[in-house]
Formats: sequence, structure tokens, C-alpha cells
Amino acid sequence: MKRMYTVIVLLLGFLGIAFFTENHGTTKQQIPKVGVLTLMHHPALDQIYKGFIDELAKEGYHNGKNIKIEYENANGDQSNLKTMANTLTNNNPTVLFGITTPASQALANSTNKIPIILGAVSNPQGAGLVKNNRHPGGNISGVSDLAPVHQQLTLIKQFVPKIKTLGVIYTSNDSSGVTGYHQIARECKKMHIPLKAYSISNSNDLNQVSQQMLSKVDAVIVPTDNTVAGAMQTLVKNANVVNKPIFPATDTMVKQGGVATYSVNQYKLGVMSAKMTVKVLKGKKVGNMPIEYVQHGEPVLNIKQAQKLHLQIPTHFEHEAQTKGEVYK
Repeated sequence: MKRMYTVIVLLLGFLGIAFFTENHGTTKQQIPKVGVLTLMHHPALDQIYKGFIDELAKEGYHNGKNIKIEYENANGDQSNLKTMANTLTNNNPTVLFGITTPASQALANSTNKIPIILGAVSNPQGAGLVKNNRHPGGNISGVSDLAPVHQQLTLIKQFVPKIKTLGVIYTSNDSSGVTGYHQIARECKKMHIPLKAYSISNSNDLNQVSQQMLSKVDAVIVPTDNTVAGAMQTLVKNANVVNKPIFPATDTMVKQGGVATYSVNQYKLGVMSAKMTVKVLKGKKVGNMPIEYVQHGEPVLNIKQAQKLHLQIPTHFEHEAQTKGEVYK
């Protein structure tokens, strides 16, 4: 009988240790999970994601080791975003990261509890994602890619001093593109630059609409617009035929055949987004973080394209791009 009591006591002790071990951390703890949703692949958006991943690693978060990153890409089809957003949300992530306005809106529609960091959303308040850009509240904040339009227009006048009409092309159902267009229109009015606006509903429209635009303008400015960026080669091809320069919003679009710009660095947008994500992972409430902005555009110059169009490159800008920005030859 005494032996039986001893066995029972030992068994209970073993079960108690096992229970304590199971519930007090000697088992592997669940690592945080980040869900990422993007609208499409194109160089600018890919740079945002690269900056995001690189900065997470710099902050000590390595995918597959102490953090799990789940990535969904709609490949330009907005109808995929809702399903992908719901998939990411249903996997109970610690935080979500949306690259582009449509992707961020899909995530916002899928949850009002899980923290969401916005990447490359020009006007989060205007897109209905936050109550106020300075005081977001709720479960959303992030980084704006609002372009330095005044700098860009000043640069265009230096490259094309006798410009009579500037064209702008944007996507009518892309919040960032529409915001960029209105920003350009306001600045052109202030700077007395005649502007003709053209809109597309999808990338299939770009070929025909851009040809129409290029027959009536002296140069083209492109806002931060994912659809146009994704089909930039079409716009460049048509502009080259009639020797008209394009001044796009981003460095990657200059590399693809734009002439020059003051660009919001896409990689840095990803870095900034990652820093905000880390704050959330460490317990800070996302709604208490104001929307962040890149304060100054970086000079970007495509010398080969400028020479192809026989444009005189402003000496001060070329020097600035060589010392403080990017030059493509």
C-alpha cells in the first residue's frame, strides 16, 4: 500500500511539472506574424517591400527565425485584394502591412482590430483610412508617399523653359493617382503653368490615351500612380516617338525612361514603414502614431534619356543628382 502511495505521489509530481512546463514558457513561444499585402509587382513597390524587409532584419526581426512574414500579391487585379486581405486577417497576424492604397483599403475592410501599417498611401485621410492624418486613432497609421510637386514643377520649367502646355496622366480609380493629380493641378495654377489632364481606368487605356495626350502637350508629369508605373514602358515608347519628355514621381520610373524628378525614395518608404511596424510589435498603439512623410525629394536624373531628347540638363541639378541623389547613364 505504501509503495502504491509513493507511485501516485511521483506520478502527480511528474504531471505537475509537465503542466508547469507547458504553461510557463519552456516550450517554444509563438513568434510574431506580419501579413503583407501589395497590389502588384513593379520596381517602385518592390523597393518598398525590400526596404521593409531589410529594416526589419536590421531591427533584429528575421523572417523564419523570430518573425513570420506572410506575403500576398494581387498581381494588378484589384478583385483579388479582398480575398487575400481576408486570408491574411484570418491567420491572426500581429500586424498587417499594406503596400498601395487599394491594398491598404482591402486590409482596413477586413479588420478594425488588428494593427495596420500603411505603405505608399498618398493621403490616408482622403482615402478614408484614418480619421485624421495627425491623429489617426483606430487601428491604422503609416507612411505617405506624397510627392514634392512644387520641386518637380520647378525642375520641369528648368528643363523645358519655353513650355506652353504640360500634360498629366493618372488613373481615375486610384486614390493616390487622383490625389497626385489634384496636387499637381493646384501647384500648376499657382505657378501659371497651363495643364491638360488625362485619365485612364486601367493599363489597357494607357497606349491610346497617352498618344492623344502627347499630341497636345510639350511635356508630361506623372503623379504617384501604380497603374501608370506598372505600364511605364508603354508611356515611354509613345513619348519617344514624338520626342516629348516625361517627368515622373519616382526614381524607378526615371530609370525606366523618365527624364528627371525629385523623388520620394521608395526604399526609404519601406524602411520608415518597418520602423513603425517594430513600434507596434513592441506594444505601441498604432492609432497614437501620426502619419509620417518624407520631407524632401531626392534628385534623380536619366542622362541618357535627356540626351536622347536633346534636352539641356541644368548644371546645378546634374551636380545635385550626382552628389545627393541618383544618376542613370
